[in-house]
Amino acid sequence: MKKTTWIAAALVLALAAGGAWWWSQRSAQAAVQYRTALIERGPLQASVSASGTVNPVTQVSVGTQVSGQVRAVHVDFNTEVKAGQLIAEIDPQTFEYRVSSAQADVNAARAAVAIAVANAASSRANVSRAQSDLAEAQRTHERNLSLVAQGFIAQSEADRTRAVLTSAQESLKAVQALVGVSSAQIQSAQANVAQREAALAQARIDLSRTRITSPVNGIVIKRTVEKGQTVAASLQAPELFVIAQNLSDMQVDASIDEADVGRIRPGQKASFTVDAFPGQNFEGEVRQVRKAATNVSNVVTYVAVVGFANTSGRLLPGMTANVRVVTESRESVLKVPNAALRVRIAGVEPAAAPNDAPAAAAPAAAAAPANGANGAVAANGAAEPRAAGTGRPAGATGMPGSGRGAPTRGRLYLLDAEGKPAAYNVRLGVSDGSVTELLVRPDAPNAAVLVEGATVVTGVSGGAAAGAATPARAAGPRLAF
Repeated sequence: MKKTTWIAAALVLALAAGGAWWWSQRSAQAAVQYRTALIERGPLQASVSASGTVNPVTQVSVGTQVSGQVRAVHVDFNTEVKAGQLIAEIDPQTFEYRVSSAQADVNAARAAVAIAVANAASSRANVSRAQSDLAEAQRTHERNLSLVAQGFIAQSEADRTRAVLTSAQESLKAVQALVGVSSAQIQSAQANVAQREAALAQARIDLSRTRITSPVNGIVIKRTVEKGQTVAASLQAPELFVIAQNLSDMQVDASIDEADVGRIRPGQKASFTVDAFPGQNFEGEVRQVRKAATNVSNVVTYVAVVGFANTSGRLLPGMTANVRVVTESRESVLKVPNAALRVRIAGVEPAAAPNDAPAAAAPAAAAAPANGANGAVAANGAAEPRAAGTGRPAGATGMPGSGRGAPTRGRLYLLDAEGKPAAYNVRLGVSDGSVTELLVRPDAPNAAVLVEGATVVTGVSGGAAAGAATPARAAGPRLAF
């Protein structure tokens, strides 16, 4: 009897516990609450954000090609200068002495030319004299030969005049050779004059370089020299000034991550802000994407040049700019909040294929976008894990808004007339970081449901369903911030 009583008591307790569990689950299920939003239609822009530096389009570094002590500085920071204007001077005394020495060398070389010319004239006079002596010796010898033939003089006299004739011929050759030497001396002296004149011209150029002038019209934005300072120009010219040619036409050199550089093209609209003027947006346009990569700590970036008109002159060189480049723009599209694409409710699976894909593709479409700065948050508040070293969800493959190919897949939960969620696989387009484009073809199976004004679930709270909601880990859009 006692044993039967214990068994009965145990059964009663088990039934009571089971009833309590069922009642708690029923109450919890009844307490499920869904946070919702509406599918909207409107414009959408995808963008890439980066930081950069405000710089003049053209800035010239002014240095010196000669060494010496700075005697005077005629400009300061923010001084407007014209091309050719004197902005600094180096002590010219040493270079003036070099010019004087080079001038003296030129004068000496010219005197040497005059001496060579005189020697040449003397040589030509000697040639004339030698020619006269040769003619006289020739006539004397011919006359003696005639007299020898008549027997008036001895043969020895004819032999003597023959020797004199031969000597006159050799003398003529000698003085003619001296004429050639004199001509060569003239050419050598003239070449020496040209060499000395070149040295003089170089000395004068060095002297002129002691006067530092502005190469362009502009404004001085940097000055690194003071009066009395000694500058040395050896392998590299020292920088004295930096002149910005035009501060009304400037640019931002923005560092674009390698994952986003494929979306940047010349001609795209851009806007940026600077800390000096909070709350103000400045408009610009991408002028160039430089192909030279910069690698810092294994982070590869490229420079995009954003040009803008600085007509007011408020923006100054060196300011840090936060740039936003619009990469994709849509005028009137269906948009869903990104929070709706992160929700997952256990036990609620889509009954149809994606809105414009065949049914066979449905299993691969269980995707959800995720990427905030610190990870996506699911309906139950849990942070979504991310792949190491990236801003993407672990296992993500699609990136709406990237403009690089086919749309990505995602999943939405819509509330029916009874307030119960129904899952739908969808195709996604570009994203601006808070909402994502919903692509729905008119002939798609879900076109009648995925319309403007439809209610989508953006979060679940309370009850068992909240605990069943899990963060998405499949392919989803990469949002732009």
